[in-house]
Amino acid sequence: MLQFKPFHIVLVEPEIPPNTGNIARLCGATGSVLHLVGKLGFATDDKTLKRAGLDYWSEVEVRYWQDLAQLQATYPSGRFIYTSKKVQLSYTALAFQEGDFIVFGKETKGLPEELIAANLEHSVRIPILGKVRSLNLSTAAGIVLYEALRQTGRLMNA
Repeated sequence: MLQFKPFHIVLVEPEIPPNTGNIARLCGATGSVLHLVGKLGFATDDKTLKRAGLDYWSEVEVRYWQDLAQLQATYPSGRFIYTSKKVQLSYTALAFQEGDFIVFGKETKGLPEELIAANLEHSVRIPILGKVRSLNLSTAAGIVLYEALRQTGRLMNA
């Protein structure tokens, strides 16, 4: 059986518990690591998770970080892919690599503009064809992660 490096989903200051819960399930279903960065808009203690019906939380590798700089310092050779509706490069045009860190910002503000501006070559967007301004965070994470899995052959014979 082939061994793959897991993808990493990074949520910077997520605010809405159901979005994070859905993304945790996504990570559990794909063998991806979930990184929660900064101040969370909710608790992740056992009582809260149980009440929310997140019985799969123990199946997900979750790591907590004070800030994005701490995460990046821990993985100095990691490739970080940033998501923003304000960039031109479509997520389908980027060649994903095993082990990539795919970074999403908070639901209300996204990632800081300075971060995106400093990393344009590694920043992607999901094209929106209708008149809505954005996609739900958990939907966006699923779209980008499954494209990364497809590109790296992880979906073949799965």
